[in-house]
Amino acid sequence: MAVFVALGAFLMTLAGGWTAQRVTDRRHLVLGLAGGLMLGVVGLDLLPEALHAADREIFGVPAALLLFVAGFLLAHLVERTLAARQASHGGDEHVHRAPEVGLTAAAAMVGHSAMDGVAIGAAFQVGGGMGASVALAVIAHDFADGFNTFTITSLYGNARRRALGMLLADACAPLLGALSTVFVHIPEPVLGGYLGLFGGVLLYLAAAEILPEAHHEHPARSTLLFTVAGVAFIWLVVGVSGG
Repeated sequence: MAVFVALGAFLMTLAGGWTAQRVTDRRHLVLGLAGGLMLGVVGLDLLPEALHAADREIFGVPAALLLFVAGFLLAHLVERTLAARQASHGGDEHVHRAPEVGLTAAAAMVGHSAMDGVAIGAAFQVGGGMGASVALAVIAHDFADGFNTFTITSLYGNARRRALGMLLADACAPLLGALSTVFVHIPEPVLGGYLGLFGGVLLYLAAAEILPEAHHEHPARSTLLFTVAGVAFIWLVVGVSGG
């Protein structure tokens, strides 16, 4: 059953990526929606789960929040390092984005999708009701994951072939994650720390890259509405799935 549900996640991820590439003539709206989806995933899904799973504190601060800040700073450091290296080879670090950042971010999305598959498999081991709830959340989230994976990879100047390759990897990841639960169990604190770190990376990409780009050439209210719609969609998914 877990693998069957993961197959649904596979199809939903491809649907999200297909949607992203079909509306390239409205790029500002695509980026606005992607930024909203990422903001919603971080604030309404990843951080609450991370705080619940990794409940340990370090010097009075939850470990998940420390890793969240570390993920934000790590993403900033990687992007600045790659941009500076590109500028040293004749590029303009304030205009051209390093394609490696897009591929790295997409790879992180693939890793997150694999964790979604692990969550499906673990939930079905607990019980059918829990499995159904997690499956609903994961399948809905994977539309956003596919949408964001294709958008992020393309935004940083990677060829369409690479963007499609990362989309396919993201679609396959839940299947592999669900299968892995037959052999491997990930401790909950480790999973919580990973979610915190990943959330920081996503927030940086949404706030520092995707949303500014969305409003750069088309500072229209429609772009803002698409961003709000992305957040609202994730809120709806989290609410319907019971958090």
